[in-house]
Amino acid sequence: MDKDVTHPGVKSVGWALVQASRLHRSRTGDKLSELGLFAGQEQVLQALANAAGPMTMGELASILRVRPPTASKTVSRLSTLKLVERHTEPGDARIVRVKLTKEGKRKAAAIDAIWDEVEAELLAGFDNKDRKRLRKLLRRAAKNLAGVTGADQTGFETDDEPDELEISERELAVTA
Repeated sequence: MDKDVTHPGVKSVGWALVQASRLHRSRTGDKLSELGLFAGQEQVLQALANAAGPMTMGELASILRVRPPTASKTVSRLSTLKLVERHTEPGDARIVRVKLTKEGKRKAAAIDAIWDEVEAELLAGFDNKDRKRLRKLLRRAAKNLAGVTGADQTGFETDDEPDELEISERELAVTA
């Protein structure tokens, strides 16, 4: 590729975010394929692994920020792979609860290791302060877009400890 040719959005934060996201998804997808999974399926397994018990399709869809039919389709595929089990609620067959199988729990643990590995690759050269600041900024950006699109804004809470930039901004405000 000619080095003088650049994308017009190269100075845009959104463009950089999209590129990082695409590369992250591709790298994660490559690693997941070694487990016989596709990108997106790991999120269902992770959500179920972190749940206190079986989840309804609605709960799962809400956590994943997808529509219930999307969650249901993914659960069906994971059920075929014997990674999750679906059970109807006694007394109300319309309510379906999903939980991991033993194999699903094993895959979820392997997925955690993959996410840790890819995150280490993504953030190589970042110190802990940079990592925390980036996480907080991305959560804030996601919450902003959720607000203007009418999407659920919960789950974007930032870390409790203020970062050094926020402390510096407060100190400047006090001295001004």
